[in-house]
Amino acid sequence: MAEKYLLLGDEALALGALHAGISGVYAYPGTPSTEITEFIQRHPLARARGIHSDWCTNEKTAMEAALGVSFAGKRSLVCMKHVGMNVCADAFVNSAVTGANGGLVIAACDDPSQHSSQNEQDSRFYASFAMMPCFEPSSQQEAYDMVREAFDYSEANHIPVLMRLTTRMAHSRAVVQPWEGIREENPMHFPAPGREKFWVTLPGISRARVKELAEEQDKFRKDSEVSEDNSFCDAPDHSLGIVTCGIAYNYLMENYPEGCPHPLLKVTRYPFPSGLLEKMARTCKTVLVIEEGQPLVEERLRGLLYDDEKGNGFIKVKGRLDGTLPRTGELNPDLVREALGIPGGPVHAKSDVTVPRPPALCQGCGHRDFYTALNAVLAKYDGAKVFGDIGCYTLGYMPPFHAIHSCVEMGASLTMAIGAANSGVWPSVGVIGDSTFTHSGMTGLLDAVNSNADITLCISDNLTTGMTGGQDSAGTGKLEKICEAIGVDPCHIRTVIPLPKNYPDMERVIEEEINYHGVSVVICRRECIQTAKRHAAQNKQTKK
Repeated sequence: MAEKYLLLGDEALALGALHAGISGVYAYPGTPSTEITEFIQRHPLARARGIHSDWCTNEKTAMEAALGVSFAGKRSLVCMKHVGMNVCADAFVNSAVTGANGGLVIAACDDPSQHSSQNEQDSRFYASFAMMPCFEPSSQQEAYDMVREAFDYSEANHIPVLMRLTTRMAHSRAVVQPWEGIREENPMHFPAPGREKFWVTLPGISRARVKELAEEQDKFRKDSEVSEDNSFCDAPDHSLGIVTCGIAYNYLMENYPEGCPHPLLKVTRYPFPSGLLEKMARTCKTVLVIEEGQPLVEERLRGLLYDDEKGNGFIKVKGRLDGTLPRTGELNPDLVREALGIPGGPVHAKSDVTVPRPPALCQGCGHRDFYTALNAVLAKYDGAKVFGDIGCYTLGYMPPFHAIHSCVEMGASLTMAIGAANSGVWPSVGVIGDSTFTHSGMTGLLDAVNSNADITLCISDNLTTGMTGGQDSAGTGKLEKICEAIGVDPCHIRTVIPLPKNYPDMERVIEEEINYHGVSVVICRRECIQTAKRHAAQNKQTKK
C-alpha cells in the first residue's frame, strides 16, 4: 500500500494533479491558492519530468498558457485565488467554448471572511456562468482523488473543469492516501478535425459551439447525479432535510458524530444534482442549505422546490438568505450547530494573554522608508492624493503612515491617478509594487503616456512578490526598460534606494518628479527584508 501523507488541501490537490499526469502548472500567487504551485515546484516528480511550474505575470496569462498546453493534447493545471478569476475571466469563459483537448483543470481558492482579500466571492458562479462543470471537495482526500477525476472528465467531455476550494479546506491538514501507480504524461496530440475549428472563436463557429455547450448541460447534470461525488442518504427524522456543499459537509458532521438524523444530500460536484434533491423533497417540507460562500444553491432551490405538478407544494428553504446562517463570512461547526438548534457545547474563553494585533509592515521594510519620504514631500502640498494598490505596501494606509487614500484592485493605483489628475487633482500620485505593476499596471502606464497625464508613479520594488511569501516577480531587473519602452521619458524614470540615510535624496527626487507636469516614474528599490534574510541564510549554508 502506498505511503500516507499529512497534507494541506492545497497540497493534496497538487499531489493529485502530479499523479494525474500534468505537464504544466500555471499560476499567479494569491492566498489561499499559493501552496498548490509551490508544492509542485518542490516535488521530485515535477523536477524529474521537467513539469513547467514558473509563476506567470498574471492569472490571464496563466489561463491562456494552460489552454495552449491543452491544445497540444497535454494536461495542465491553472491556480489562483478567487479575485484572480476576475482577471482571467475572458479566457476562462471562452475556454468552455474552445473546449479542452488535453485535460484542463482550473483551481480557484475562495476566501470567505476575507482573511487576506478585498472581497468575498464565490467562484462557483463563474462555472455556472461559463456552463462548465465544477468540483468542490469536502476533504483533503477528496481534493486528491477528485482532481484526477476532473482531468479524466475534462478529456472525455472536451471541457475544462473548475475545482473550487475555500480557505479552510486549502489551509487545513488531513491524512491523504495516494493511489497505487502514477499516470504518465499525455503524448502530444492536437484536436481532432471535427473539434479543431472550435478553437477559432469566430462568431459563426462559436454560435454552433455555444448551442452544443448548452445541449451538453443536461448530460453534465445527469453525470453529477450518478457520480459517487454526490450522494443522498435518507434518515428517520424528516422534519428537516439538509443540503451540504463542499467543506460544509464537515461542519455538519462534526455536530453529528454518530451520523446525521435527517435526510442529507452531500454535493461536491456541479451542475447541481436536482434529481437527487427530488428524493428529499418527497418527504421534507423544510430544507437547510449549508454552503461556504454565497447562497448559490440556496437561491436555486427556491425555484426547484416549488412544483405543484409533482406534488411538492411549498417547501421552506433555509440558509444564508433567511438569516438561519450568517449572510457573509466563513461558516464553522458552531454556526451550523446554532442553525440546527442543537444546544451549544463547551466554548473556550478568550485568552487574556494574547490579543489581536493588526498587520503592519515589517521592521526594516523598504516600503516604510519610501512612505516616510513620500509623506515628508506631500506635506508641502494641499490636496495631494495617493492612489494605492494590492500588496504589502497597502499597509501604508495603517498607522503610523496613513500614506494612501485608495486601494481597489490590482493595477487601479495608476489608472485612478490618471482619472483624478484629469479631474484637477494635483499632485496625483500612484503607488504600486513591482509584481503588481507587471501584473496589471503596464497598460495603465501606457494610457498615462498616451494622454500625457500629470501623474507621478512610484513603483515600490522589493524584488519579489512579497505579500504571498516571496515568489519570483516578473519584472525583476526590467522595470526601467519596461517604463522606457512604454514611452516614459528616460529623464523622468528615477531610481532611489529607500534607506533612512537616503531620505534627503529620496525626497528631492520625488519632489522634482511631482513638479514635472507629465508622466514620471520613481522606482524605490530595495529587497524585501524577509527574502533578504532567507537569501543570507542560504548563502551562509552554501559556504559551509
